[in-house]
Amino acid sequence: MGSVRTLGRRFWAPGGRWERLKNSRAGVWCSSLLSDYKEACREVVLGAWERPLKSSLYAALLGGAGFCFYSKPDQSSFEADLLERSNQLGLLSPWVRNGTSDGHVQNLVKLRNEGRLRFASLGLVSVVYGADYEPDAMLYEARCSDLSVPWRELPQRVLDIGFTGRWWVLDSKMKDYDINQDEYKHLPAHMQETSPPSPQEVQRNETLHRESWLPLTMEDGEDEAH
Repeated sequence: MGSVRTLGRRFWAPGGRWERLKNSRAGVWCSSLLSDYKEACREVVLGAWERPLKSSLYAALLGGAGFCFYSKPDQSSFEADLLERSNQLGLLSPWVRNGTSDGHVQNLVKLRNEGRLRFASLGLVSVVYGADYEPDAMLYEARCSDLSVPWRELPQRVLDIGFTGRWWVLDSKMKDYDINQDEYKHLPAHMQETSPPSPQEVQRNETLHRESWLPLTMEDGEDEAH
C-alpha cells in the first residue's frame, strides 16, 4: 500500500512523470488544442450575446437541418407504405380505382418485384429511383461501367422523394384514389367539378330535412270533404 502511494506521489510530483508528459511535444499540442477550443467557445458565446437575432436564426437552421436528417424515411418505410397503398387499392373494385393512383402503384410494385428499385440517402432527403437491371444480373450491359446510366439522367429516373418522414410523390398520387375520373369524362364540363355548398344552402337543406319528419296537418275544409 505504501509503495502505491509513493508511486502516486512521484507521478504527480513537480519533477515526476506528469510534468515530463505535460512538457513533451504531445502534451504541448494537446494543451494548445484545448486552449483553442476554449477560446472558440468563448467567442461563440460572446457572439450569440451580442447578436441574438442572427444566432437564433442559425440555431433554427441547424435545428431544422438536424430534424430533417433524423426524420427522413428509409427504404423499409417506403416498402411498408407501398404495401399499404397497394392493399388500399386492392380493396376497391377496378371500376372505382383512380387510374393515376393505380397505375403509379402498379408500376412501383412491378419494379420492386423485378429488383429494379433503388434507394439513395442524400443527407436531408431520401430518393427512390428505377434501374434497368437487378443487382445480381450478370449481363454485360449490367456490369460494364461504360454502359451504366450517367448521373445526369438520375432526375428522370426518380420515382419518389422522402422528406420529413413522408414519401411525397406516393402521397400525392394516392389523393382521391377511390374516385375514378374516367367515369365522369363524358359529362359536361360544369358537371365534372363539384364545389362545397354555401352556408345558406346547408341551412336550407337541414330545414327541409327537419320538416320532412313533421306529421302532416289536415285543414278543416279537407276534413269535411272526406
